[in-house]
Parts: sequence; C-alpha cells; structure tokens
Amino acid sequence: MNWVRSSLGWKLLISYLVVIMVGIVTLTLAAESVIPTAFNRHMAGMQMMMGGHTGMQTMADDLFTNFLAAFTEALLWASGLATLSAVIVSIFVTRRVVTPVRYMMRASRHIADGHYDERVPETNADELGQLARSFNQMATALEQTESMRRELIGNVAHELRTPLTNIKGYMEGLIDGVLPPEPETYQLVYNEADRLQRLVSDLQELSRVEAGAFDLNLTKMSVDALIEQTAARLRPQFEEKEVKLQIKVSTSLPSVKVDEDRIGQVLLNLVGNALQYTPRGGLVTISTKPQEHEVYVLIQDSGIGISSEHLPHLFDRFYRVDKSRSRAGGGSGIGLTIARHLVKAHGGQIWATSEGLGGGSTFGFSLPTD
Repeated sequence: MNWVRSSLGWKLLISYLVVIMVGIVTLTLAAESVIPTAFNRHMAGMQMMMGGHTGMQTMADDLFTNFLAAFTEALLWASGLATLSAVIVSIFVTRRVVTPVRYMMRASRHIADGHYDERVPETNADELGQLARSFNQMATALEQTESMRRELIGNVAHELRTPLTNIKGYMEGLIDGVLPPEPETYQLVYNEADRLQRLVSDLQELSRVEAGAFDLNLTKMSVDALIEQTAARLRPQFEEKEVKLQIKVSTSLPSVKVDEDRIGQVLLNLVGNALQYTPRGGLVTISTKPQEHEVYVLIQDSGIGISSEHLPHLFDRFYRVDKSRSRAGGGSGIGLTIARHLVKAHGGQIWATSEGLGGGSTFGFSLPTD
C-alpha cells in the first residue's frame, strides 16, 4: 500500500473508481427497490385493460425476468465502460496534474542541493502554471541571494585582507629590524587596525539596517536645520580642500518627522561623498524642493560624474565605480546601502543621477511630510 500512498496518480485513479463503485451500488439498490413495484403496477394496469386474461401473470413473470436480466447486463457493461473511462481520464489528469508536480519536486531537490539555476516549464495558464511561475520566481530570488552571499563573502575577505596584510608586513619589518621601532611605524600599524575597526563597525551597521533591527526616534523638525548641522560638521573639510559648499533651502518648507541622528547620517554620507569626488576648486550644492506630501533633498556636485551603467548599482553592497579603489581611498562601499535602508525606513526614496563622466552627479532623497 506504500506505492498508493506515495503516488498522486494512483490516488486519483482509486478516487475515480470509488466514485464509480458508489454510483453503481446506488443505482443497483435503487433499481432493486423501485423496479419490481413499478413493473407490477404497470402490469396490473395492463391486466385491467386486457380484461384479466388468465395467461397474463405467466407472461408478466417471464417479461420481468427477461427485463431484469437485460438491466443487469446493461449495468455490467456500463460498469466496465465507466471503469475503462476512469483509467483513461486518470492517465490524462495524471499527465496534466502530476507531471508538473513531479517537475517541481525534482527541481526543489536540485535547489536544495545548491543548484539554484534549476527551473520548471511554464506550460499552462491555470493554477498549476501560476504555481510553476511562482516556483521559478522563488528559484530566481534564491539564485540572486546566493550570488549576493558569495559576493559579500568575497568582498569582506578582500576588505579584511588588505589591512591585515599591511599589519603583518609592518610587524615582520619590526621583527626583522627592517623598520625602525619609532612612533611613525606604530602609527602605521594603528591606522590599519583602525581601518579594520571601521569596516567591522560598518558591517554591523549594515546588518542592523538590512534586518530592520533598529528603532527610529522620530521628532518633528525642519529640513534646513538638518542641512545646517551637516554643513557645520563638514565645512572645515570643504575649506581644507578648497571646495565651495553652497546651500539653497526653499522657504516655507513643511516640517518632517524624522530621526535626527539617522537622517544626519544619510546627509553626512551623501555630502561627504560629494566632497570626496569633487576636485579642488569645485562646487557642492545642497538644495531642497517641496513636492506633494514630500520634501526633496538634493546634493549636487561638479565632480568626476558617473557613467550611466553604474547608476542602478550605486546602492548595492560593496559596489564601487572604480573597482581598483581601496577602502582607504573609496570607503567600504556600503555607506550608500545603509543610507538607502535608513531613508526607506522613514518612508522615503533615494536616487542618483549624472550626466556622465566629467558632468558631476546629483544624489537625492525624499522625506514624507505627513
């Protein structure tokens, strides 16, 4: 009986046969209880019409016997044909229903073994076809997640390898006497350890924001106050690099309900990036623009610009326009990812535009006012 329990096709066939058997039994019982009474009633009427002929009863008995035999024969033929029909229908239904299910069973096993490129055919437009499409969408999402996981591991390993290699080289130089045990040498080791600590802190922050494991302390405040705080913190760096910082805040902006520290973190990241990629003598402009139920904050720079093929990936983890850029020169590559999650947590959106290389770039985000 295990083969019946484990096969949907056999279950369908048995269910059809059970329905046929129930119908046959019901028909037989109904016939046995109704036919004699109905037959006798009709024969009695015929006897009255024929004046009660003496041989009428014998003829009625013979007629009933022959009728019952014909009915039984017809019922047996109908039962056989119904059983054959059930077998044919079950084979057809098995191919239409069980085969796609078997495809999904086999594909799910392959995916469980790590073969995330497995897909099932989408042949129907019914519920099974929709299930196949949903299955393929799930498989695609799993494949993308696995690809991102491998990329993340590779990126983290690369980010950790560089400062660790430098620390090891400095320490070997100190041990072999190649490097002098002076404060400058220890400062180099300290700087590399500090890079490692910043990377670990960034990864912890990324893990929290992607999992939504943080609380927002929402308070009503003006956007221009947030911008002024960011500008005050970064103005010395702008002056040191000789890059002009310009603020254009629209008048009568509505207040926004935000977490001051989190949105301040977003502004610091975006304005800091604009400063980093704007050459000496350039210009960075922070402006605001009211929209329906939203406030737009725009950070525009006259820097090196971004090619169009890179724009859709700027907010991906560890993505860098310049693949050769080191963490020391280009950051960890997750600041924009963190900014995107923080803005989305406030119910806003974040984006980037650029006219191409040499045309500067604009980063913007929205905050709801309701």
